[in-house]
Amino acid sequence: MATTNAAAARDALYRRVGRRILPLLVLCYTFAFLDRVNIGFAKLAMQQDIGISESVYGLAAGIFFLGYVIFEVPSNLLLAKIGTRRTLCRILLLWGLTAAAMMFVSDPTSFYVLRFLLGVFEAGFAPGIIFYLTYWYPPARMAAPLGLLLLPGPIGSMIGGPVSSWLITHFEGVAGLHGWQWMFLLEGLPCLVLALAVWTKLADTPEQATWLSAEEKELLRRDLVVDGDKGKHDFRKVLRDPRVYALALGLFCLISGLYAVSFWLPTILKENGLTDIGSIGLYSALPYAFAIVLMVVLGRRSDRTGERRLHSSITALISAVALAVAAFTASSFAVSLIAIIVATACMWASYSVFWALPSTYLRGTAAAGGIALINSIGLLGGFISPTLIGFVKDATGSTEVGLLSVVALLLVGSLTIYANRLPTEPSDQSAHPDHTAAS
Repeated sequence: MATTNAAAARDALYRRVGRRILPLLVLCYTFAFLDRVNIGFAKLAMQQDIGISESVYGLAAGIFFLGYVIFEVPSNLLLAKIGTRRTLCRILLLWGLTAAAMMFVSDPTSFYVLRFLLGVFEAGFAPGIIFYLTYWYPPARMAAPLGLLLLPGPIGSMIGGPVSSWLITHFEGVAGLHGWQWMFLLEGLPCLVLALAVWTKLADTPEQATWLSAEEKELLRRDLVVDGDKGKHDFRKVLRDPRVYALALGLFCLISGLYAVSFWLPTILKENGLTDIGSIGLYSALPYAFAIVLMVVLGRRSDRTGERRLHSSITALISAVALAVAAFTASSFAVSLIAIIVATACMWASYSVFWALPSTYLRGTAAAGGIALINSIGLLGGFISPTLIGFVKDATGSTEVGLLSVVALLLVGSLTIYANRLPTEPSDQSAHPDHTAAS
């Protein structure tokens, strides 16, 4: 009975932790993702207004990730030193201002510069909040909150399509501005309000949380797997670990697929017969609605079974097959749309469970730099796949060849994730770079 009561109290504590920290982080990440991908809808209008080509758009979409990658590891290492509140506030303020400034794009050069700066200022946000969760959740409970935290990806895309399309359509000509200019302004400014909310509502660590009792803080402390070695060599161990680079390769392949769809879905839908921007926005929301459901279901199942690797690799494989079907059935709108829905849902589900692997394998001080390193390498996929599809589309007039190259990357990612057996998996509890057993 005592054991049952203790387990119930522990479950109640983690539900309370989730209610206090996850909603705000989810909201911030929703706007982060919205500000990344809303150019997919702006493109359809910007091409007419400022005359950008497919390759210019693809490069501008992808160049965001170059800025992000260059500054990501320093940003995350700084987070570990100065705390989450200060880091996230700085990121939210600067990226919100830059996202709003996208309204001033007038030619390819300004397009490239502002997208690059958006990546620079947002650098470290996603891995930073993933690292932040390691202060609050032990490895065994990580997949479910990670799944919820990563929901803003599909949520931002699901609501971003209809909202962005509506803003572009209904604000055209207001105050002498184009609808896409209003879209950038109105979707960027809320980040400034969120910066204030993070500063006033978020605690850097459980020890600083005034809403936790001393007993609850102690329970969290005992549950967490804390690295005992706080020395300066932690990150050097990560840099020498081949498993970390295998994780990065798997993420690179998943990111290539995610952002190929995110940036090019409106164009693909237009190629498949939709002409009205409002209809494109509504149809583009469907894949992400299914992705949200699958992410929640798969995250809970992964936590219940304790298995991560197969959950992530199998869904990545399914997404590759479905995306190939979409590429070969472009002439059939219904079949192609169903295939895109399956591919998108499985990619996001694979991505959400994937992050439970590095956040469990890397604990303590190595986690900040390690997670940022994995994400930095992985995000290069966000530069390569949109850029590649843009150049291929200019050369061939079609997105199909570009999509098939993404299919190949997803297959590589599925195999890499499957083959990269980590010592923190249930059947092998040996040591990892932080000398910490994941339990």
